[in-house]
Amino acid sequence: MSFDTERAGAVATRGRPRTFDRAEALRKAMEVFWERGYEGTSISDLTAAMGINSPSLYAAFGCKEQLFRETIAHYNETLGATAYAELRDRPTAREAIAAVLRHHAVVFCDPDHPRGCMIVLVATTFSENTRSVHEYLAKWRHAVEDDFQARIERGIAEGDVPTGVDATAVAAFYNTVNHGMAIQARDGADRAKLSAIAEAAISAWDGLVGQCR
Repeated sequence: MSFDTERAGAVATRGRPRTFDRAEALRKAMEVFWERGYEGTSISDLTAAMGINSPSLYAAFGCKEQLFRETIAHYNETLGATAYAELRDRPTAREAIAAVLRHHAVVFCDPDHPRGCMIVLVATTFSENTRSVHEYLAKWRHAVEDDFQARIERGIAEGDVPTGVDATAVAAFYNTVNHGMAIQARDGADRAKLSAIAEAAISAWDGLVGQCR
């Protein structure tokens, strides 16, 4: 989404040139973090998935947390890009938020990736040693809500959302639905169930914002 990423720069390679595809290694690391969570992922898990040894990992990506932050940026630039485009390009706020929820009802169950949303799921709990990771993910989660709010405020300015609507509350509601769908997917909900949740939330729009006149 539109949150300004704090992506960590990769540590410059030392010694012999890399003999692996960095972008592919990053994608594989993303999948491991997404499936197991930040604390549940070890360096050995990462090196096994990425097909590199630990010196190569540290040389290319820095520490585990730096690698993790790069995977979050990668997630947003690839899998997260479609949802942001829907939010930006749909002609009304209602259509934009509906498109995001309907999109997530599909992708949260995509068999080609871990279920749910990486940003919602990978670091909701934390120890003192991983507080910075939790706070980093919390910023991303709040950024989604900020994007919803900005789109509703744009709808007010453009006349498809009534003046006086509490954009903050409506955005928080739909972001909560979005988070809940991610958790439902991780717990095994199928596309039909997630679609039903999305449609119920979409049908609540008029009650939340009122009808434009």
